[in-house]
Amino acid sequence: MSSKAIPHSPQKRLEFEIVLLVSSAAALGGFLFGYDSAVINGAVGAIGTTFHADAATLGLSVASALLGAALGALITGRIADRRGRLVPMRIAAVFFIISAIGAGCSNSLLLLAFFRVIGGLGIGIASVIAPAYIAEIAPAKSRGKLGSLQQLAIVTGIFVSLLVDYAIAGAAGSAESSWWLGLAAWRWMFIVMIVPAAAYGLISYLIPESPRYLVAKGYADEASAVLTRTLGPVGMPAKIDQIKESLRSDTPPSWHDLQGRTLGLLPIVWIGIGLSVFQQFVGINVIFYYSSVLWHAVGFSEKDSLLITVITSIVNIATTFIAIGLIDRIGRRPLLLIGSAGMAITLGALAFIFANAPLNAAHQPQLGPTSGIIALWAANLFVVAFGMSWGPVVWVLLGEKFPNRIRAAALAVAACAQWIANWGITVSFPTLQNLGLGIAYGMYTAFAVLSFFFVWRFIQESNGRELEDMA
Repeated sequence: MSSKAIPHSPQKRLEFEIVLLVSSAAALGGFLFGYDSAVINGAVGAIGTTFHADAATLGLSVASALLGAALGALITGRIADRRGRLVPMRIAAVFFIISAIGAGCSNSLLLLAFFRVIGGLGIGIASVIAPAYIAEIAPAKSRGKLGSLQQLAIVTGIFVSLLVDYAIAGAAGSAESSWWLGLAAWRWMFIVMIVPAAAYGLISYLIPESPRYLVAKGYADEASAVLTRTLGPVGMPAKIDQIKESLRSDTPPSWHDLQGRTLGLLPIVWIGIGLSVFQQFVGINVIFYYSSVLWHAVGFSEKDSLLITVITSIVNIATTFIAIGLIDRIGRRPLLLIGSAGMAITLGALAFIFANAPLNAAHQPQLGPTSGIIALWAANLFVVAFGMSWGPVVWVLLGEKFPNRIRAAALAVAACAQWIANWGITVSFPTLQNLGLGIAYGMYTAFAVLSFFFVWRFIQESNGRELEDMA
């Protein structure tokens, strides 16, 4: 058999299929991450009406899950280093189930916010452990596309949550109407998350532990068995020795490993934080948390606004496949640069349209037939630019960029920063909307431009490099 035929051999196909299955199972946490973070979209209007909440209070309740996510991300590094990559998955599944039941049955906005924080803990844990686990089990040559499964799972979770919101609201007549067992439709939007959460917990018992974690704990034989299933048996002793060398230290991994001379942290940790913050500061989650309310405010019906949001989420899913197809071919850095340029152009168009639109009696911009169509195109092209670049690529880079010894802790810090940035954007949007959508989208445009120069200056290509070669 020629060397060119080896990648297409049955053994190689089996190895890839095993890694794909394991990575997909881990990325189910991303599905829950997407579902739980976006399910509020279809429910937020009904929640405001049910609990008589003003814009600021409603914004805080929407963003409450993000505070839990920041905390969940921060604590995950320590749990993952001590107990492995699978235990946090099981903990996250429990949090998701508790949140689904509690949020769906809450009788006050404060109680709802509390259970959203519980769900946020699950989101934060899943956001750290999935990219770390996938990076540690995937072959270098296909790590990009497999790591992108995290983002594909997230956007699929967003889509399913929006579709569930749309279907339940349609079946009940509106999100506020009573539906099954006498509960309002918006409550069922939360409760149905029990099903994927239970599946996530079950799957975590069926996939193997991370081989890098096993080596760190002294289980070299078990790590070799996992790596043999995913990489093949060739050169395995040398691979195990290489992993051991990258983890060599007289003390267990700790937060002290992240300390450096640059404002107290290693430069690579600051780069991870920068990627995380820019991913959120371009305002992508405004599209998914508030889009139905936003489109309704500028003249579309409630039903059409929910449908537009579902269509946007489909665009997001389709675009992620572009990243999956390109990330291991052209690399991470080019995709980020292309995405930043595309986001700057489309966000700039939205800022211009909203800034120049006439205001209605409620002081909201009223889009005409032409400007409304242009705004819809711009919003969806923004999602395309984000979905093929900063959405999946950031998660891939966070999973692979950090050295083995600090991966879990550094990823936890970067993900925590991401959720804090997400919280800031989410909680500020209702106020910015009152000031003017042109101002809001102008600010997101500025961050998209800055993200281009950040990548140009600080991001080095990691395509095809082994994790043990990351420095």
